[in-house]
Amino acid sequence: MKKIFIGFLMLSVFVDTYGQSELKQSALQLNTITTAVPFLLIAPDSRAGAMGDVGVASTPDANSIHWNVAKLAFVEKEMGISVSYSPWLRQLVPDINLSYVSGYKKLGDNNAIGASLRYFSLGDIKFTNDQGDPIGDFNPAEFAFDVGYSQKFGDRISGGLAVRYIYSNLTGGIDVGGSDTKAGTSFAVDIGAYYRNDEAELFGQDAILGLGLSVSNIGAKISYTNDAIKDFIPINLRFGQSLTFVLDDHNSFSILTDINKLLVPTPPVYATDDSGNPIIDPVTEEPVIESGKDPDVSIVSGIFQSFGDAPGGFSEELREYNISAGLEYWYNKQFAVRAGYFHEHATKGNRKYITVGAGLKLSVFSVDFSYLISTTQQNPLANTVRFSLMFDFDAFKSQNKDSGNPERGGNEN
Repeated sequence: MKKIFIGFLMLSVFVDTYGQSELKQSALQLNTITTAVPFLLIAPDSRAGAMGDVGVASTPDANSIHWNVAKLAFVEKEMGISVSYSPWLRQLVPDINLSYVSGYKKLGDNNAIGASLRYFSLGDIKFTNDQGDPIGDFNPAEFAFDVGYSQKFGDRISGGLAVRYIYSNLTGGIDVGGSDTKAGTSFAVDIGAYYRNDEAELFGQDAILGLGLSVSNIGAKISYTNDAIKDFIPINLRFGQSLTFVLDDHNSFSILTDINKLLVPTPPVYATDDSGNPIIDPVTEEPVIESGKDPDVSIVSGIFQSFGDAPGGFSEELREYNISAGLEYWYNKQFAVRAGYFHEHATKGNRKYITVGAGLKLSVFSVDFSYLISTTQQNPLANTVRFSLMFDFDAFKSQNKDSGNPERGGNEN
């Protein structure tokens, strides 16, 4: 197991070094895809955060509605709730954070419902005019509320659907740059599928195989002014696997990978004249696109277009897939150690980081911690401890029964 862990870290360092060398040795143009409300893509819970932000096929828990709503049908307990807190830019400001509450309730052996609320506070902001005079103070904030349903379609496969309301208020209606502003709102849906085989075997070792697929945030564009072009929200494709080796009654070890891709248009390259000014089409009065495709399209068109609209062709399309990998070791189903790595191409944002963490499961609740080590530019979560608390209501019920049963040493009221 030590050899596997050391090899995993060496692979992470190699991939990061290769990525930096690739950027230095090439003339690739930065072409990062940006969207509104990017907080929807932040890993909200510390368990996934400690494993490089993997979760589409991990074992189901109370945070599954974020990663893959279809997993909820496979949760083992009847009911659970998770509370998570993530400081943001902690080294620079003290009042930016992401809070997350999620939970589920089994409706039977084959289905379950779930809900979650995430709240992203951006701290206190002082707005000024062009002359630097103060015009108002505001505490920008964004939140999203989800409700989801998951159903099994056999012993090993399930599907799920979640509905999401998104609210983003970044200015409080303050006039910015001569334009009236407003809060941005949107509705979106997630769809997911999950496969789980508890009787898999690999190299003569008992194993649990999980496969997951999820498309999240399929929803309306957002605008913060009445006259501005609306922006895509982060429609995201996520697929991956988990493989858990059951070593014995007390030890298990999991290897997980996720691949992510934004299903929104890639910014094109616009034609310019000899002076570097954009060339305007005299008919449409729009900038002429030199390579790539027009990003001002409908939501459905944008999803399908995103698979083939990169101005650099197929090679650039491949760079738009982010890869994350994680390891998780459990001892006696009570203590967990985790590690992970996240890789994004240098021309698409250059996020690369190593994550570590641990988990402790007690009688009625469990606690998870994660820590992120950025290997490129400063990451908002770098050198920050995040934590999650998860409550097991089955354990609560069991304790209450034991306390009310005189034969088990409890007090009968």
